[in-house]
Amino acid sequence: MSEAKAPTHWIQEHLQRYLATDGADGYWWDSTIGGGKGMVPTLLLTTVGNKSGRVLTMPLIFGESGKDYVVVASKAGAPTHPAWYLNLQAQPKVEVQVKGDKFAARARTATGEERSKLWAKMVDIYGPYADYQTKTDRQIPIVVLARA
Repeated sequence: MSEAKAPTHWIQEHLQRYLATDGADGYWWDSTIGGGKGMVPTLLLTTVGNKSGRVLTMPLIFGESGKDYVVVASKAGAPTHPAWYLNLQAQPKVEVQVKGDKFAARARTATGEERSKLWAKMVDIYGPYADYQTKTDRQIPIVVLARA
């Protein structure tokens, strides 16, 4: 996969800093910008467009569950899922970068009790997720990224 792109100017700037420095600048994100309480870790998730075939790389807040990474497909509580989530539903083989560690991974959506536990963990990392859930009728997906 190549050609990292992100949809908005500030996300694109974050992405470029992360890529240029292997996460030395960009791994930590100041979540107070989005209503959070401080610095949170971010990773880069790269998917391939399920319709366009284009590569999409997004910086995302993450948590950990054992050896796996966990991200939230919130889209700030929008009524539709983010494009990256639709992409990985169609093709669960993704690429992940955590600081300078780049690896292939398989994505899956957490369900049931696992989802509940991971949701609580992610809300603890970034509180606005709880507010996002109240803005939408869809259940915001929790995605587990396991090294391939």
